[in-house]
Amino acid sequence: MPETSDNDAVRQEFNRWAEAGHGEEMEEDHLPIVLPVFDQMMLAPDDNVLDVGCGAGWLVRLIAERVPEGRVIGMDISDEMVRHARRNYVAIENAMFVIGGVDEIPWDANFFTHAISVESAYYWPDPALGLREIHRVLREGGRAWVLINYYRENIQSHQFASRFVTPTHLLSAEEWEALFTDAGFSSVRHRQIPDPTPTAETYAGEWFHDAAELRAFREAGALLVTGTK
Repeated sequence: MPETSDNDAVRQEFNRWAEAGHGEEMEEDHLPIVLPVFDQMMLAPDDNVLDVGCGAGWLVRLIAERVPEGRVIGMDISDEMVRHARRNYVAIENAMFVIGGVDEIPWDANFFTHAISVESAYYWPDPALGLREIHRVLREGGRAWVLINYYRENIQSHQFASRFVTPTHLLSAEEWEALFTDAGFSSVRHRQIPDPTPTAETYAGEWFHDAAELRAFREAGALLVTGTK
C-alpha cells in the first residue's frame, strides 16, 4: 500500500486547490475531452458509476443526469474537494460524495457498472494498486475509463512535472495498458482525444511557454485507456 505520506501530500495539495476555487474551474477545462468519452460509455439509465478523483463534483453532476435510475458516487482524497462537491450538488438525489483514495476504495466489491477517472490517475501513489481496487468494485462486465492529459505521447505535457508539487507518474499508453491488463482487465485499449478548444494567438498562462505549445498540446489531446472486468 502507498505510504501514508504520499496520500497526505496529494490531499493537502488538492485541499489548497479546492480552497482557491480551482475545483469548480475544472469543468470548463476538461469538458471538451470528456464529452467524447460519454459517447463511448453509452450509459444506461440504471447504471451505477464511480468517479475517482471527483474534485468539486462537476462530472458527477453530468453523469447523474444520464443515469436517473442509477447511482453516482464521487470519491476524492481531498476532504475539502468533497465538502465543495456536497455543497454544490446537495440537490442531486442519485449522487453521493465520499472521501477516499483509490488505493483503498470505500465501497463494496462488484457494485459499479462503470468507473471513470479524469485527470487524476497520474497523481495516484500506486497506479497498479488503484486499478486493482477499481477492478474489485466493478461488477462482471463493468468498464473502467481513465482519461489523462499527462502522458508520454503528448510531448507538450512533460513540462508539467516542474510545476507539480506532489510526485506524479509520466507513463506511456502502452504502460497504462499493461497496468490495466495486470489488474485483471480484458479488452484493454487506448485512444487519444484531441481537445477542439480554439487557441488564442497569445498565451499568458503558467503551463506553457506560448500559444504554439498550447495548440500542439490540444492537438495531441488526452489519453483514454479503457478495460472490461
